[in-house]
Amino acid sequence: MTAAPAIRLTGLTKTFGETRAVDALDLDIAAGEFFSMLGPSGSGKTTVLRLIAGFETPTDGTIELFGEDVTARAAFDRPVNTVFQDYALFPHMTVLENIAYGLRVRGVGRAERLDRAQAALDSVRLGSFGSRKPAQLSGGQRQRVALARATVVQPKALLLDEPLGALDLKLREQMQVELKELQRELGITFIFVTHDQEEALTLSDRIAVFNDGRIAQLGTPAEIYERPTSPFVADFVGTSNLFDGEDAAAVLGRTGAFSLRPEKIRLRADEGVAAATAEVVRSVGTVAEEIYLGTSTRVLVDLDAGYRLVVLEQNAARFAARDRRGDRVTAEWSASDVIDLAAPVGAATAPTRKG
Repeated sequence: MTAAPAIRLTGLTKTFGETRAVDALDLDIAAGEFFSMLGPSGSGKTTVLRLIAGFETPTDGTIELFGEDVTARAAFDRPVNTVFQDYALFPHMTVLENIAYGLRVRGVGRAERLDRAQAALDSVRLGSFGSRKPAQLSGGQRQRVALARATVVQPKALLLDEPLGALDLKLREQMQVELKELQRELGITFIFVTHDQEEALTLSDRIAVFNDGRIAQLGTPAEIYERPTSPFVADFVGTSNLFDGEDAAAVLGRTGAFSLRPEKIRLRADEGVAAATAEVVRSVGTVAEEIYLGTSTRVLVDLDAGYRLVVLEQNAARFAARDRRGDRVTAEWSASDVIDLAAPVGAATAPTRKG
C-alpha cells in the first residue's frame, strides 16, 4: 500500500476580488521531502504556503496533511509550523525563552520545555547563546533561533517563507548548507518558498516553478534546469538563449521554440573552423562584450545570423585580462544540448541542422 503524501492539494483555488492568485492547483508533496516553490512575485507561491499553513482560506479545493483533510481547520490545529523572513522573535525574551515559548503554550512542563529548547538550540549550533537577547545576535544567528523555535514543537512539516531573503550573499550561502543539513537530521517535510532560482536548485529534492497561479513545471533541480518545458521556465531558472521564429530558423535551421544554456557553448577563433554537422552546431559572429564574473566570464556574441548569443566561460585557469571585443569567433555547441521547448518531457530533443 502506497503511503499518503505529506501534503495533498486538490483543485486548490484562491481569489482576491478579480485576481485569481491560485488556479485549481493539484499537488502532492512526499513525507521527508525538501520541496521548493519557486517563482516571481505574484506567481502564487506564497499564497499556496499560507493556504497550507491555515493563514488563508481557499476559495475552492481541499488541503490534506498526512492523510487528513484540514481545509476547514484553524492554523493552530494543523501539524505544521512556519518560519518567516522577519524571524518574529520576542525582543524581551532570551533566546532560550523564545525557543521554549511554543512548548509553553502547549502546556509542556518547565523542566521538559527547557531541556527540549536547549536541544533545539544545540541542533542549530547555538548551544551557548541561550541567555542572550535577539538584539545581541547577528542576522544569521536570529534565523537559526527562528528555525529552532519552529522545530522544537516537532511539527510534521516545516513551512519556510523566504527565510534567507534578508541575509547577505555569503551568509545566505552558508545558511543554505545548514538548512539542508538540518532537514536531513530532522527527517521532516520542508516546504520552501523563494524567488531565488539558485537557492531552489541548491536546496531542493523537487521544485515547482509557479507562474500566474499555476505550476509551470514540476521536477528535480536537474530536470528543471536541464530540461525546461517552456520559454518561461527556461528564462526564469538560470540564463538561456531562447530561439523562436526567424532566430530559430537562422541559427538552428529549425522552426519552433528552443533553449540553449550559455555554459554549453564553446568559442573558438574564427580560423576556418569546420562547418556545422548533425551532431555539432556552429555559428560565426563577433564578440560584442565581455563581463568578468570572478568564477566565470559572460561573453556576448553578435552572430552573423542576426542573434546575440550569451556564452558563459569558466575561468578554470588564471584569468588573463584581454579585450576580445571585435574579435571574430565561431560559437559551437552539441546539437543534443538544444532543448525543444515544445517537445514532451523525456522526448528526444536533438535537433537536425539543415544543410
